[in-house]
Amino acid sequence: MMNLNALKIDPEFQGKIPPLNAEEEHILEQNMIQERRLLNPLIIWNGYILDGHSRYRILKHHPEIAFEVKEIQLPDRYAALAWICQNQLGRRNLDPERRKFLMGKTYENEKLSVGGSTHREHDESGKFTSCRQNVHMRSTEKRTCERIANKNGVSSKFVQRAEKYAKGVDAAEAAVPGAMEEILTGHIKATDAEITALAQTPKEEIPAIIKELRKPKKDRKAKKPTSPEKSDVAADDAPDSNEVHTEDEIEPVSNSPPDFKRSIQGHKRCLTDEDRKRLRQSIDNRHHKMTVANGSIMMCEVQGAKEDFIRRWNLVFKDYPDVFEDNDCRSAILYLIDDTSAYLQTIKERVL
Repeated sequence: MMNLNALKIDPEFQGKIPPLNAEEEHILEQNMIQERRLLNPLIIWNGYILDGHSRYRILKHHPEIAFEVKEIQLPDRYAALAWICQNQLGRRNLDPERRKFLMGKTYENEKLSVGGSTHREHDESGKFTSCRQNVHMRSTEKRTCERIANKNGVSSKFVQRAEKYAKGVDAAEAAVPGAMEEILTGHIKATDAEITALAQTPKEEIPAIIKELRKPKKDRKAKKPTSPEKSDVAADDAPDSNEVHTEDEIEPVSNSPPDFKRSIQGHKRCLTDEDRKRLRQSIDNRHHKMTVANGSIMMCEVQGAKEDFIRRWNLVFKDYPDVFEDNDCRSAILYLIDDTSAYLQTIKERVL
């Protein structure tokens, strides 16, 4: 068994992992003490912990707990960062903002990794051909983007926007330490465009912007309209009016316990004609008294909701059977079960 003192913590690596709150860490500690062993190994690279920072911290206080270490091979530091981000994306208790940030950092670091870089091409005389390399690089980046998108069930455009969003979050953290967690947990409620713009903002101006974004939206200073000439939206990023956006492309839905839930910041940037028609109909319906559903219609709705709930949970547990072996996930599942049971009990009391 490897000596715990031989393991190292990299602040940048640790910063990509959502920290546990006091209650969650206490539950994890109690589970580890009860089991007297670590169910999942600590994942390391070159001696640095990639997954298991909270477990490592607890192990330092409880040397009697048995543990294992699994070392993985990666080409460089960027690949290690990409691995951490993608590993966190596999978890289900992520806020939408954090999921978007991690996806952007995965894409950014995979492009920077030696393992994912392109080889320079040369002509017959041995001279470096920059044009051919640029074409090759764009092709490689496109494949990388598509692979990350497919793995996470979103579109390539979402991944590209996520990278820009992540750079804005990084800029905020560099100027105002602690701003990253405020943004990723929804304490700072801002649009994607507001966060993305921070990457192009002088560092000395960011603290004032963050201070403004901390205010409720109704108390913020009105923005001056941006002229078309000064718009920082590139032509290739402009939305296609005929494009139909999927739900995952717009914003993933969090399956987190209530403690982790935050208001979703994403929104559709472009509506199709069909979207506008449905939206107009929805608004019109708000001004008319809705017809009371009869018993059969109501029970169909209730039964359908119940069956959908069971189907989705079964699907998750089938695709991710290891979720029952992870202490963090088990604690989150128990929390969700208790919260759902409490809600169903209130309905039962109304029925009785």
